[in-house]
Amino acid sequence: MKLPFLKSKQPERIFESEQITVQDIIAPSSIRVDSEYLEISGRLAKSFFVFSYPRYLSSVWLSSAINLDTPMDISLFIHPVDTGNILRQLRRRITEVQAEIMEREDKGLIRDPELEIAFQDLEQLRDQLQTAQERMFRLGIYLSVYGERFEELREIETTLRSIFESKLIYIKPATYQQKEGFASCLPYGKDILQVHTSLNTSPLSSAFPFISFDLSSNQGILYGVNLHNNSLILFDRFSLPNANEVVFAFSGAGKSYYAKLEIIRSLMTGTEVIVLDPENEYKTLADGVGGSFFDISLGSENHINPFDLAQPREDENAADVLRSNIINLVGLMRIMLGGLTPEEDAIMDRAITETYAARDITPKSDPATWAEKIPLMQDLELVLQTMERAESLLERLRKFTTGTYSNFFNQPTNISLNNNLLVFGIRDMEEGLRPMAMYIIMRYIWNKIRSELKKRILVVDEAWWIMQTEDGASFLYGVAKRARKYWLGITTITQDVGDFMKSEYGKPIITNSSIQLLMKQSPATIELVKKSFNLTEQEKEMLLSTETGEGIFFAGQKHVAVKVVASPLEHRIITTNPEEIVEMKQSDKENS
Repeated sequence: MKLPFLKSKQPERIFESEQITVQDIIAPSSIRVDSEYLEISGRLAKSFFVFSYPRYLSSVWLSSAINLDTPMDISLFIHPVDTGNILRQLRRRITEVQAEIMEREDKGLIRDPELEIAFQDLEQLRDQLQTAQERMFRLGIYLSVYGERFEELREIETTLRSIFESKLIYIKPATYQQKEGFASCLPYGKDILQVHTSLNTSPLSSAFPFISFDLSSNQGILYGVNLHNNSLILFDRFSLPNANEVVFAFSGAGKSYYAKLEIIRSLMTGTEVIVLDPENEYKTLADGVGGSFFDISLGSENHINPFDLAQPREDENAADVLRSNIINLVGLMRIMLGGLTPEEDAIMDRAITETYAARDITPKSDPATWAEKIPLMQDLELVLQTMERAESLLERLRKFTTGTYSNFFNQPTNISLNNNLLVFGIRDMEEGLRPMAMYIIMRYIWNKIRSELKKRILVVDEAWWIMQTEDGASFLYGVAKRARKYWLGITTITQDVGDFMKSEYGKPIITNSSIQLLMKQSPATIELVKKSFNLTEQEKEMLLSTETGEGIFFAGQKHVAVKVVASPLEHRIITTNPEEIVEMKQSDKENS
């Protein structure tokens, strides 16, 4: 049966509900208002206000709270006050204080310093207001912090209280006014909480929340440009508690470029520089500034004798110098011979001592005659031949005395350190021999540094090579720890942060370095870098995306974003960009 079509008197409604608005999208699913906090979609928020200030305020006192690695909203409300009303109130208050002072004098009471200081402050403020040097304002500062648990909010509150109360500034939670406090911290510009303190212009300006560290001084060299405020980073590394420096950067981020620039500028101030160069990158620099470059390899004509001794200074004991050298030589033998058993360690210690004694080098001999009697590796071999249970040591040592490695390890030293820039290049040294070559070179350099007190910088590029062995890492750490005593600054450069930090000496080397430079990092190691240097999330993201030659520069307690900048002449000497090098060589040929 067909039903007749019935027309409805009401228009048909396809959607009974209203359309979704922007407010529905951005609004939280739920809000619960408590007397001490708000719960917004399961996350807690707590608001505070500043209610008391000391007589004197330090500049940018609010920055210490802003720099906390804690989510936080801060609102500052500054309300101008009519100067005429304030002057009338000041006049009345000055009269009251003056009357109280006179009353105390009439009664013969001792003077009250608080009243006198208050009278002076009121008089000074009235004079400044009348001459328009100052103005009066009502200041309201509100803070909202966030956490997952109520205990977390309490921890943040404790931290904030300790920060502010150390400056005699006090905060209170907006009890039973959490809704108003939270709304006052939202970017509406509405001061709903209305908790104010009257301040004149000078103390009010100290509440300016943003600050960028400045690393400029009257002495030192130019390290780069501060990306926060475009000021120059200019200071003397030797003015810090120690002059040590670590540089961590991804390959191609500009770490060697930065190191070369620092070397050039340090040389201009009269500082001697010694470089341990694994890739012969610093040869052009040495040639450009008249320095000395020593090619260290099995076929090279440059030799360093591992048995060389430092001349004791006036304040040093000859026996201590000899004993320290023997201990370091045993460490070298562990690297050269692939490790020593406890028995072999004791035999080697006795054999090295007897090797020196055979050349009349003993704790009681005259150190002035040591240089003429220094033994060679072959002398150690002769001593081991006379000792029991030394067969295995002899077998392993022979390749360094008569075998393929003898040209480097069994020769007297024939290089001189009489130059302001010394570069030891080990690129052509076999990869397996690099750690021991770096160890020998560092021992030789360290002996020379101990012999004569001079202002020096020692640059160890690709330091992870020497950190591969425990003895090498221990020696580098020992040098870094004692460098300050000998007016030396160690610059440790590496791209392999993971390998560097795996060593038990990696972290102590960082903590014993007053200067730290972090340039572009690999995503694979950024979390380790963040943890080691206590970086914020923003600093972490910066190190992942920063440009070549930029990074974060730490000097003592200060750290800034830095951009390394060189002059055209400096750039020509230090660049390692293959394309630029080819272009410069081609240009030189055309001009010649």
